[in-house]
Amino acid sequence: MEALSPTMEEGRVVKWHKRDGDPVKTGETLAEVETDKAVMDLVARADGVLRQVAAAEGQTVAVGSVVAVIAAPGEAVGAAATSSPKPAPAAAQVSGERGAVLNPGSGERGAVPSAPAPADATRVKASPLARRIAKEAGVDLKLVAGTGPGGRVTKRDLEARAAAAQPALQREVPLPAPRSPEVTRGGAAYQDVPLTQIRKTIAKRLAASLGPIPHFFLTTEVDMERATGARDALNKQLGDQGAGKVSFNDIIIKATAHALTKHPACNAWFQEDHIRYWNEVHIGMAVAVEDGLITPVIRNAELKSLADIGREAKELAERARSRRLQPNEYTGSTFSVSNLGMFDIDQFTAVINPPEAGIIAVGSIVQKAVVVDGQPAVRRRMRITMSCDHRVIDGATGAAFLKTLKQMLENPLAMLL
Repeated sequence: MEALSPTMEEGRVVKWHKRDGDPVKTGETLAEVETDKAVMDLVARADGVLRQVAAAEGQTVAVGSVVAVIAAPGEAVGAAATSSPKPAPAAAQVSGERGAVLNPGSGERGAVPSAPAPADATRVKASPLARRIAKEAGVDLKLVAGTGPGGRVTKRDLEARAAAAQPALQREVPLPAPRSPEVTRGGAAYQDVPLTQIRKTIAKRLAASLGPIPHFFLTTEVDMERATGARDALNKQLGDQGAGKVSFNDIIIKATAHALTKHPACNAWFQEDHIRYWNEVHIGMAVAVEDGLITPVIRNAELKSLADIGREAKELAERARSRRLQPNEYTGSTFSVSNLGMFDIDQFTAVINPPEAGIIAVGSIVQKAVVVDGQPAVRRRMRITMSCDHRVIDGATGAAFLKTLKQMLENPLAMLL
């Protein structure tokens, strides 16, 4: 099982396209695998015959576990092929050898091991993330039982140990079920629905955000009259040209990107021993999918026109809902936008997506009675709440950014300055 996304620790086999005994060629799709973010193709890394398919459809397999063997026609494949392979050195080259297994996370092939490699008596096997978490928490990895390939300690093992040690302090993040099950009267009292890969990741990300990150929130209300007029005028012109329509969310993304160029202190990542301030603006756009939420990234949003942002946002949202995003399309954002205005939500707070330092939560545009130039008037208004990582952004810094964003939305021509 290869690591098909940067954060993937396990994958669920959705469908096999090749069966035991089928001939395969390099690059052919062997199976569809549900990762923590999308459904991706597991491809052949060698020519030969698919043998010893060890993972059934619907089965969840850890990264590094053998799911099948590609052997030469007529080649005998021993039982040793079903054990977890020893990872090849990073500098190893792809060979033309037969009898190869998929080498996790590299796209390379390693020979089928004849016997498990002897364990290192002085060094505990653990993922880099698990080592960092253990170091921060002061946990001795030698005391943690690893459930990963070859007894490797993973983040999940540390979380399980912490939960067992401190059950009274553990808090569960309330999450909706992946799908809405049908209620059957007179039958079982409840129904257990297994977590999907994306829901598992959402739960982990929430725990990694709300716990360690000191959030604070800033809210402002924006007059959207001029933005509404500008949008109507643009869509009228684009309609004549047969182009796609510009949405309010496109305008908000564009304004946010411009505001971040003027406030780079908010366009940042918190790293363990430093803060990374980005010179480019990559906006993560929260999109609701069947089993949760994913944030496709509009890269260099500050350089793109509204029409380009609108077209790209629509394409990314469609691929997100069909679970066909590639890793480079949902990683690397420097700031995020979450909009629930279309669901008639007036105001809410969003959870920061680490390592980013900020996210804005956008509510619905509603008509309100307000005072303009000393006179009562009905205006279209919208509330924006910014969640800030206090390790990176101070109150005055976040407030200055929101003030600039408000000015740009209330006077769209300001984006031209």
